[in-house]
Amino acid sequence: MRVAIAEIVQETDSFNPVHSGLPEFERYGLYQGREILEKVPGVGMLGAFLDLAQDELKGMELFPILRAWAGACGTLTAETLDYFESRIVEGLQAALPLDGFYFALHGAAAAENDDDLEGHLLEAARRVLGPDVPIVSPMDHHGNITKRTVENTDIIVGHTTQPHDPYDTGQIAAKLFYRQLKGEIKPTVAWHKIPMITPQDQFLTSSGPMKELFDLARDMERRPGVLTASPFPMQPWLDVKEGGWACLVYTDDDPELAVELASQLSAKAWEMRDQFWASSRVAPDEAVKQAEEADEGLIILSDTGDSVYGGAPGDSTCILRALVEGTLSKPALIPLLDPVALGQAAEAGVGSQVTLSVGARHDNVFNRPVEITGTVAAVSKGLTASLNRYGTAEIGRTALIEIGQVKLVLMANAGFAINQPILYTHLGLDVSEAKMVVVKTASNFQFFEPWRKGLIRVDSPGMTQSDLTAFTWEHLPRPLYPLDKLEQWEPGQN
Repeated sequence: MRVAIAEIVQETDSFNPVHSGLPEFERYGLYQGREILEKVPGVGMLGAFLDLAQDELKGMELFPILRAWAGACGTLTAETLDYFESRIVEGLQAALPLDGFYFALHGAAAAENDDDLEGHLLEAARRVLGPDVPIVSPMDHHGNITKRTVENTDIIVGHTTQPHDPYDTGQIAAKLFYRQLKGEIKPTVAWHKIPMITPQDQFLTSSGPMKELFDLARDMERRPGVLTASPFPMQPWLDVKEGGWACLVYTDDDPELAVELASQLSAKAWEMRDQFWASSRVAPDEAVKQAEEADEGLIILSDTGDSVYGGAPGDSTCILRALVEGTLSKPALIPLLDPVALGQAAEAGVGSQVTLSVGARHDNVFNRPVEITGTVAAVSKGLTASLNRYGTAEIGRTALIEIGQVKLVLMANAGFAINQPILYTHLGLDVSEAKMVVVKTASNFQFFEPWRKGLIRVDSPGMTQSDLTAFTWEHLPRPLYPLDKLEQWEPGQN
């Protein structure tokens, strides 16, 4: 069996004013051709496929095309989408004839010239391969499912948990792909777009309404003839023409069952729509006060409005201001994107006292700069951090500024490492000594799990804030709950 493989993953925040390009992908490793077979095993959705191809899924001749991963950031430039399209098209054409294409994607990527990047690339792949060659795509369940993505794939598999386990999703998709290649299954899909968006507060699948919805999907997958069931609660900062939640169900040549279950799953999501807006967020000053008064640390302060893992720029200042103005008895760790202030601190040198205006370089809509005075405790040129199944991440130039108990790490690039303990330990800090740490994500707290004693969601303004009414929406389909009055909706075939 001749099989092409590729992976392109980026999550777009439409409200981030900084557009993104190939440098964001190069930071995590932009691999082509046979280099993929050396660099990617064990890493993410594509790495899971490669591991299974080596150990269990025998008889496949692989034609690796491209692996591009950038996490979350702003809208991609037109040139970046054009580059990806040419690489995919040329790679597929060079490998013809093919028996299948395993194409890992995020699902919520948008470019300047097409706000449905995944649909654009899948459509291009389908033009090369024709209607009969299987295309299977594992995706992040925060992706935006569109008509083009469904029509140009045979199977889409969404993540089953939040925090995500991309490796697990890649394995599920790989096994289904292999069964289809062998002629053991005939995937049949039914799906619905749901006219709603919801904030991130209830995105964890370990409790609350999201657990109930995802448990229902898992129950459906245990039924005979069901291949996969995937809710897609779209990440809520994607302002695109086909935006909104979706639910997909694939069966083995049983369209009636697929329709029945997709309708049930979609109706369940709509039924619980108000529950997804429940929030325990607190104001920044109160969050710092509660963390300080906690019996023991480490307390995670989730900067929901500046979630770098959701595409925010990483330069929100509201929690920093609360920390500096608060009364702290033990260290508080906080990262901040500010290459200008970083350069000034590095130039002053270790041991120097500096007064700097920091933050809000990009997000000057919801945040404003903070003036701080502190000591430059350390400067780092950066390093490459191993993130296990997440691959590697470049930690660029950083500087540690000590403002009393506030340990501020200035960064040149706000990448995946911004929420990793190594950001602090490589500058000489001991995480176990800190009382609180600010993480610029609303749900990926697992990296501080060895020290975590509590969690406080901070109601912080920013490009990923939970108050979705604060944004100016220009492209989402309307009416859409809760931006519009929409009291009734029933699943209907797309």
